[in-house]
Amino acid sequence: MTPSDQNSSISASENTRSADGLQRTLTILNARGLHARASAKFVKCAEAFDAAITVSRDGHTVGGTSIMGLMMLGASPGSVVQLAGNGPDAITALDALEALINGRFGEE
Repeated sequence: MTPSDQNSSISASENTRSADGLQRTLTILNARGLHARASAKFVKCAEAFDAAITVSRDGHTVGGTSIMGLMMLGASPGSVVQLAGNGPDAITALDALEALINGRFGEE
């Protein structure tokens, strides 16, 4: 699968509702996964919105504003993560975070 095929397979996401709020499922595409720099960019983006963001992987959930928490998820390239958001800016926040992830955190 080429990188463009990977992008097209995940770019059309939908919001789903759950007890945790709006949710999206995304695939980590950058070469090093959720390492320190990528996690810091994620946190900076998440903090810009009036929304509570959580990130889950393999049954573990962390706050979207915790660099260490995000790194502890161990989300390597190709990992699937679930983002959830609550609050007035939840949709906008999830859109921005999805763009960041799909844009490979600006690394490649």
